[in-house]
Amino acid sequence: MAFARVAGVGSYLPANRVLNDDLVSLGVDTNDEWIVARTGIKARHLAETGQTSSDLAFIASERAMEMAGVSADDIDLIIVATSTPDFVFPSTACLLQSKLGNKGAVAFDVQAVCSGFIYALTIAEKFIRSGSNKRALVVGAEVFSRILDWNDRGTCVLFGDGAGAVILEAAEQPGILATALHADGSHHGILSVPGNVCGGKVIGDPFLRMDGQAVFKFAVRVLADVAKECCDLAGVAPQSVDWLIPHQANIRIIEATAKKFGVPMDRVIVTVDQHGNTSAASVPLALDAAVRDGRIQRGQKIMLEGVGGGFTWGAALLEF
Repeated sequence: MAFARVAGVGSYLPANRVLNDDLVSLGVDTNDEWIVARTGIKARHLAETGQTSSDLAFIASERAMEMAGVSADDIDLIIVATSTPDFVFPSTACLLQSKLGNKGAVAFDVQAVCSGFIYALTIAEKFIRSGSNKRALVVGAEVFSRILDWNDRGTCVLFGDGAGAVILEAAEQPGILATALHADGSHHGILSVPGNVCGGKVIGDPFLRMDGQAVFKFAVRVLADVAKECCDLAGVAPQSVDWLIPHQANIRIIEATAKKFGVPMDRVIVTVDQHGNTSAASVPLALDAAVRDGRIQRGQKIMLEGVGGGFTWGAALLEF
C-alpha cells in the first residue's frame, strides 16, 4: 500500500489589503484597538468584484505545483474545499481544473466550512493510499467577503478572502501520520448562513451569522481534543510535534487551544493577524507561509487542525 506525502505548497491573497482603520473609514462601527484586542486581526485581503474562489485557487495551485516540480498534467485528483463556490454548479474544482488545463483528473468540492481543508486533505490521502490516485491537488479557497453583513461588526471584521494549496503524492514512506474527522450537526445554529436561493429570489438570511461566545467555547474544546486524538493514533507525544497550525480564526482561540494541547506559542504558526479568518483557506495559507519563511523544515512533525460551521472539526498530523 502506498503512503502520501506533501510535495509542494502554495497560497494566494488578493491584492486588496484592508487594514482595521480602513474598515472604520468605510463606515464600520469599530476601531483598530477593539479588533486587535479581541481577535488579533490587523488586516484582511478582499477579492475584487468578479474575482472568484477558483481564481484565487488557480494562483495558489500554480505556486504549489512549482514548488513540487509538477505540471497540471501530472495531477489525477483535484479537491477544492470551499463554502463560497463560484456557482451552484459546476464545482469549483472543475472550474479550477479547466483553468489549469488539466483533463481527466477526478475533480470535486468538499464543503465543511473552516474544517474543509482538513477534510479534503484526509480524503485525498485515502484516495492515494488506496492506489487509485498518485498525485492530488488539494485546495482551500474562499471569498467570504461576499457573504458578510458589513453592518454587523461582530462578524465582518473577522473574515477575509484567500486560497492555499498542497500537492499530495504517493510515497514509499508515510508523510501523513494520522488523521481524525468529526461532525455534530446539532450545533448548526451557532455559525451559519441561514438562507438560500429559490426561484431566483433569496429565501431567509444570505449573510453569515455567528454566536461568538458559543463558537469560542466549542472550538477550543474540540481543537485540543482532536489534536490529541491524532497524536494517539500516530503514537506521537504532543511534545514531539514541532509545529501546530490551527485554523486561523481568532488569536484567543489559537492561544487557548495551544495551552490545552500543551504546545508553547513559539511552536504555533500564527498568520491570522495578516489575513483574518479565511475559512478553508486559513490552514494552507499558514502552512505555506511557514514553509516559505523557513520555519518548517523537511522531517518535522506538523499538526494541522480546523473547526467550522456544521459543526465540523478535524486534524492531520504530517511529517513534512
